[in-house]
Amino acid sequence: MKTIKYLSYIVLGTFALVLASCEPKALKPDDVFVTEDDLAKELADENPKWGYKIYDINEFLDTFMSEEGDLGSDTCPYRSRSTNGNGIFLYTVDTIKTDTLGIYIRGRVSTDDFSGNFYKSMVIQQVVDGEQQNIRISVDMGSIGGLYQLGQELLIRCNGLAVGRYANQPQLCVPAYNNNVYAVSAKEKVGWAPGRIPAPKFRNAVRMIGTPDPSKLQYDVIKLSDLFNASKPGSVALKPTVNAVEMDKIRKADGRLVKLTYIHFTGEYYTQDGDLEKCIYAHPDSSEYANVFAPTTKNIGYPQGRIVKGGSSVICCSCSEYCKFANFFLPGAKADSIDAVSNCELWAGSITGILGWYCDNATGTKAGTLKNLTGKEWSITPRGIPGIGIADIDLTNPAEEKWEGSFIEEFDPEYYNIYMHHNE
Repeated sequence: MKTIKYLSYIVLGTFALVLASCEPKALKPDDVFVTEDDLAKELADENPKWGYKIYDINEFLDTFMSEEGDLGSDTCPYRSRSTNGNGIFLYTVDTIKTDTLGIYIRGRVSTDDFSGNFYKSMVIQQVVDGEQQNIRISVDMGSIGGLYQLGQELLIRCNGLAVGRYANQPQLCVPAYNNNVYAVSAKEKVGWAPGRIPAPKFRNAVRMIGTPDPSKLQYDVIKLSDLFNASKPGSVALKPTVNAVEMDKIRKADGRLVKLTYIHFTGEYYTQDGDLEKCIYAHPDSSEYANVFAPTTKNIGYPQGRIVKGGSSVICCSCSEYCKFANFFLPGAKADSIDAVSNCELWAGSITGILGWYCDNATGTKAGTLKNLTGKEWSITPRGIPGIGIADIDLTNPAEEKWEGSFIEEFDPEYYNIYMHHNE
């Protein structure tokens, strides 16, 4: 009996040692991050035949992103709303060769997806001669911000990937063919467009340079009234001329990390015709005009816009209906059908986020297309609000109280039902 008992100890002990020996080796910083000093040697070792080049972001766009892309004349071309025949294309894909030198870009992550406003996407920023250069990246990876954190500098090998434009916004991507016959305006949307890079492919293409350092990100601080003033530095054209030169400027302004000062929410939204209307107190699951950041789009999925004003200028604050603060009231908005947004103008300050110019239809005749630009194509997308992600909205009321804590309210469906029943 004792022999069996001791034998059991020996077998179990040996098994435990085998399990321990099979445990994966703990990662060290050198396994994850590459230092600036070691970068050149590693790249030379990875590209012994062809060599390599690290492009500035704008240089990369100029070199590899053409106006029409590779697939405009394919037997299955881009979606029909990409162009109206004027030579400007809103949707493009240019594939990047593999049998050539190593093609790299580098930049620092300027977005964060914790709040859900940058779902499966990021923007990287490169500062060249004191000026921002930026590009969006679409990656089919959940919680991408957990792996590639705010302020992390990335080196990305672009061979085998693609660069293109989705609604005129440049991005690193892969080609994707949309054949959703059930989509709204499906006939206009079938065709090639930029798609998300598969997660394994992206991880294999990326090296992290050093550790995350958000302090090295550059924020362009500017008054909203100066953003569209051609005489001011850092300005952009509110309604650009539709030609190659002006479109190139707009595309390279997309993705900028900006802080707009002296602004407030108006409690308004843009109608399809480009008019401004007041938001209402309504259930955000059923009304796209509710006085929250991003109510339902009725399964269409476009970013919801709520108007921000500074001086006489306005811009959309763009948020996803799936972000964590989508159903939170706008600053100053409240649960009242009469005064739903009357206090919005009392909360003033700044909003930080990613500047964007989004135009998805070149063939239509309504406002927002390349036949009738109105300025509503511009937006700023915050990375979060106080208490949820990055506190990109910084507002105070006349009593100098900050919009935070108890001032931030979420739509309450139970109260809404009682309120509506009482007012029937």
